[in-house]
Amino acid sequence: MGKQIAMVFDLNKCIGCQTCSVACKVLWTNGDGKQDMWWCSMNTQPGRGTPRDYENMGGGYDANGKLVLGHLPTQAEFGGASQFNWSEVYSSAQAQHFHATGAEPTWAMNWDEDEGSGTYPNAYFFYMPRVCNFCSKPSCVEACPTGAMYKRDDFGVVLRDESLCSGAQLCMKACPYKKIYFNAVHNITQHCIGCFPRLEKGVAPACVRQCPGRAVFVGYRHDSQGPIHVLVDRYKVALPLHPEWNTEPNVFYVPPLSAFAVRPDGTIDEHHRRIPLSYLESLFGPGAAPALSTLERETDKRRRGQPSELMATLIAHKWKELLGPFDRDPATINW
Repeated sequence: MGKQIAMVFDLNKCIGCQTCSVACKVLWTNGDGKQDMWWCSMNTQPGRGTPRDYENMGGGYDANGKLVLGHLPTQAEFGGASQFNWSEVYSSAQAQHFHATGAEPTWAMNWDEDEGSGTYPNAYFFYMPRVCNFCSKPSCVEACPTGAMYKRDDFGVVLRDESLCSGAQLCMKACPYKKIYFNAVHNITQHCIGCFPRLEKGVAPACVRQCPGRAVFVGYRHDSQGPIHVLVDRYKVALPLHPEWNTEPNVFYVPPLSAFAVRPDGTIDEHHRRIPLSYLESLFGPGAAPALSTLERETDKRRRGQPSELMATLIAHKWKELLGPFDRDPATINW
C-alpha cells in the first residue's frame, strides 16, 4: 500500500475569495478546450454547485459496493462564461456604434454565489471549495474502459494517461462529485491532478499554498505527526463530503460554526445556530454533530485561557504548518 495525500478545508476560515480556484485556473486550465473547466471550484452553500445540481446526478458505489454510473453532465449544466463582441467594441472602425453584447449562459461556476438560504433574520450561507477527492476507492478508475485512469501509489492522486483516453466519459458518469470535465477539442476527459508535479518537488498544491486565509491543510493521510491526523482521526472534526457515496474520499471539511439564531423578539438563542444541523448532516453525515460539539468545547477552552491542541492546529500560527511535507518554496526550483 502506497502513501495517500489528503487535504482538509476549514470552512470556518474560508472567505470565498476564489484565490484557490483562480490559482488552479491560471496554472492548469488555461489551454485549448479548458476555458470552462474549474478543477478547483468554490461553492456557496446551500447552493446547486457546479455542474448544476451535481449532488443529484449519481455515481460512486451503492451500499453493496457495486459501481453506479450516474448522469453525464451536459455543457449547459457545467455552464460557462459569456461570449462578448469585444472585437467590434474595441477594434472596429465603427466601434462608437457598438456596445458590449454576448450570448448569456444559463449557469456558471459561481452562478448562485452568496445567495444562501434561511429567512430573515436567520439567513445563512458558507463557502466550500471542491477539488478532486483523491478517493481511496475511485469509481472513475473502475469505470474507465481503456485503463487510462489510475491511482499513483506514491501520492494517492488519481491520474490519467491522455494517450489512452478515448473520450468515453464513463468516468464522468461514475464520479459522484462530478469533478471531471470533457475537453471537446482533444476528445479526452480531464480533472484535478493534485498538482502532482509540485508534489514531486516537495511543493504544496497551488490551491493550498495560495490560500490567504490559511484554510487548507495538506499532508499524508496516515502521518500520525501531521495536522491531517489531528483533525481527521484524533479529534474527528474534519469530515468527508457525502460519505454515503462510498468512494472513501481523502478531502475533508471542518464544518462551519455559524452565528447563533435570533428569536422573533430580537434576542439571541444560544441553543441554536443559523445553519441547520440537518443540512450539515446531509453534507457530511452523522459525524457533523459531534464535530461541532468538539469545536465548541475546544473554542471555549481557549476563551478560558486553557491550551487546546485542536485550536492550535486549526489556527496554524506558523503558515508552514499547513503544508505538511510539501513546504518547499516553488521559487527555489528550476522547473
